[in-house]
Amino acid sequence: MTTEPNSYRTGPDEKGLFGIYGGRFVAETLMPLILQLEQAYKAAKADRSFQDELDYLLEHYVGRPSPLYFAKRLTEHLGGAKVYFKRDELNHTGAHKINNVLGQILLARRMGKKRIIAETGAGQHGVATATACALFGLKCVVYMGEVDIERQKPNVFRMKLLGAEVVPAKSGSRTLKDALNEALRDWVANVEDTFYCIGTVAGPHPYPEMVRDFQCVIGNETRHQMMRQEGRLPDSLVAAIGGGSNAMGLFHPFLDDKDVEIYGVEAAGHGLKKKHAASITGGKPGVLHGNRTYLLMDEDGQITEGHSISAGLDYPGIGPEHAWLHDMKRVNYVSATDKEALAAFQLCCKLEGIIPALEPSHALAHVMKLAPQKPKDHLMVMNLCGRGDKDIFTVADILGVKL
Repeated sequence: MTTEPNSYRTGPDEKGLFGIYGGRFVAETLMPLILQLEQAYKAAKADRSFQDELDYLLEHYVGRPSPLYFAKRLTEHLGGAKVYFKRDELNHTGAHKINNVLGQILLARRMGKKRIIAETGAGQHGVATATACALFGLKCVVYMGEVDIERQKPNVFRMKLLGAEVVPAKSGSRTLKDALNEALRDWVANVEDTFYCIGTVAGPHPYPEMVRDFQCVIGNETRHQMMRQEGRLPDSLVAAIGGGSNAMGLFHPFLDDKDVEIYGVEAAGHGLKKKHAASITGGKPGVLHGNRTYLLMDEDGQITEGHSISAGLDYPGIGPEHAWLHDMKRVNYVSATDKEALAAFQLCCKLEGIIPALEPSHALAHVMKLAPQKPKDHLMVMNLCGRGDKDIFTVADILGVKL
């Protein structure tokens, strides 16, 4: 039996735990650097000049605040809730990832680190990291699965143009999980001069907390913008979840508003009884990549490969704070299949003139199910966390179109 907390926003505890999830399960070699990072982040949060520099870059380099857009034609088509898009795909580099990366790169500079490593799936975090490294003249190495390199060629080229070295991960499923393994190995071997810029709300403490804090700009802006446009808070929030950074960024500022329904949408791939990447819906608690959370595992506890049409969602785990919010029943975790996401992708293109990434297309698929069930005065916000330029080759291939 779980006891409802006074606030859902106070975690993690001093050990980096959200309930039984999170923590820091890392090699002994990394522990001093993890503790150094935790102290550096605490000092940065208390330093007004750090936040001022980040705020300046978010406004003048990233282009924030991102618009809160009323999707009028989609709303009319669905015939229920009034649907808004939080348009983080309009950020510089085309996704929400840059919000977090700039915060971490500013922190790396304060710590005197000259070499930045990152892992990436769809390539959006890799592009954001390469961009920030170019901005500040830092060496950048990005690990990426061979499979993802093939299906996300435009983003690989962008990273190289920006001066990053893209290193293929050739083991396992050759996707995001394996890229993260390679990045951790690099970090262990180069702790003295290297900062690991993690792209989602996972990994050892303090990463889940730190990435969440940098991404909360999404939800904070949404509160302000919805109050200005509608005079009240939204009734529901919807976001796609791989590791869960865009979702946590939108959700967290609303967690204590109990009348706001919250939906996280996992990738159901070919179906929950077949190949999928729905870690909460189809997984169980375990330890991977430095934290305890819900993971896709077989009966022997071995990590199984996730599958999604979206390279950014096929990670076999989820951020530990999401795992806790699931157990506390504060957030509803649902799923959408590849087929449903592709249909949502096409509908958004035709009705709104917006080509979404395949990641938020999963969230849109759930909006298409949920919005018609709601009254017309219901205010629904979906985080459109990435644009779909990078996905047109994948979509064309599935649709049988030769480019």
